[in-house]
Amino acid sequence: MTPAFPPRIILSRTDNLGDVILTLPMAGFIKQHAPATRVYFIGKAYTRPLIEACVHVDEFLDREALLTHPALLRDVGAGAIVFVFPDRPLAELAARVGIPVRVGTSHRWFHWRYANRLVNLSRRHAHRHEAELNVQLLKPLGLSFYGGTEQLADWYGLTKIPVFSRPDVLKPNRFHLILHPKSKGSAREWPLEKYYALAEALSPDFQVLITGTTAEGELIRQQKPELLRHPLVTDLTGQFSLGELMGLIAAADGLVAGSTGPLHIAAALGKFALGIYPPIRPLHPGRWAPVGKKATYVCLEKACDDCRKTGDCACIRAIDVAQVRKVVESWR
Repeated sequence: MTPAFPPRIILSRTDNLGDVILTLPMAGFIKQHAPATRVYFIGKAYTRPLIEACVHVDEFLDREALLTHPALLRDVGAGAIVFVFPDRPLAELAARVGIPVRVGTSHRWFHWRYANRLVNLSRRHAHRHEAELNVQLLKPLGLSFYGGTEQLADWYGLTKIPVFSRPDVLKPNRFHLILHPKSKGSAREWPLEKYYALAEALSPDFQVLITGTTAEGELIRQQKPELLRHPLVTDLTGQFSLGELMGLIAAADGLVAGSTGPLHIAAALGKFALGIYPPIRPLHPGRWAPVGKKATYVCLEKACDDCRKTGDCACIRAIDVAQVRKVVESWR
């Protein structure tokens, strides 16, 4: 551990929920080696409840607020900023306000102009998991990580999850299984017909909780209304904020989804979590599998590039309901 490690450091990850979750172990890694260091995390407003639930993050910084009021970034007095997700406006701002050490991947041209510590890191063709790639960006600060995702799972630090405020939703003496079928188009989705067949195949001691946004709930009602009418199912779409959804996941027993934020939240909270993935790079589980003590995934064992330019994924459709059911039933 270098004694010059900055007393204040900023991590910047301003993209999707799942990406932010897989960045949180970086804060845990820093605290593991430099517990007195104050860790700030730049994110988008909608990811704030997740970031603030992490015990390793000392303060959330809103991206839009910083771009509107640059003095907010300067006043942090950070010795270093790490651009986990390349963000040109923030990189330019960090250089302008004089943050001394600015770390970014060498594979973004604007980092050659605004960052001053470059890491040869390309995600597009990487063979390592996203969470492992993230911590490589700490090398210029003297922190080298040689472990795997199993070790990173210990560093999420999601100890400040809100208590679920509607315990009446959860039926007693049931296994509370969340199904999150939609992904806002960010993942290849297992068909709704398969989720319905899974609900049909489960034993009566399950309570199936369907989650998603209001818009996703409407899509399910249009495309497969039988799913929400199933006797084991409780329709919770459109009912929760992110903080409330995190509370529900913490109160439930397991979750099944594609490569989405809720899947990664469940994994991070140590819940049973099953991700349904395509074999296509870079969407495959080698890069994006849920990281957690009770997390796993299903994916066809083949190399496939057929649906790269289409949303219709034959490999996702080919994943058998019986295979998913076998995993879920083993959780009880």
